[in-house]
Amino acid sequence: MAEKHMLSYSTNWMGPINTDWIAKNGDQWAAGRIDVYADEGYPAEIALPPMHVDDWEEFSDWLDLFETQELWTLAQIVSEYEKTRPPIRWLQDSY
Repeated sequence: MAEKHMLSYSTNWMGPINTDWIAKNGDQWAAGRIDVYADEGYPAEIALPPMHVDDWEEFSDWLDLFETQELWTLAQIVSEYEKTRPPIRWLQDSY
């Protein structure tokens, strides 16, 4: 049987940096993507909508230790995170 390789996940902050967006929504938000890494390199990116900056920091720390054998969706990752952590405060009600 072939050995399964683990995928690791890491947040990549990409904003917000638009001053008009910040004026409308406030500066307590962070958004970007999740970069997914494997032994073979960098196979995937997962969009990460704006969440409260405090939640971004906690989620990022947790995600740095998170691994799977298959690529998970954002919904799967967030569900696993929220099993042991408070719910993420998203800018919008759904992600």
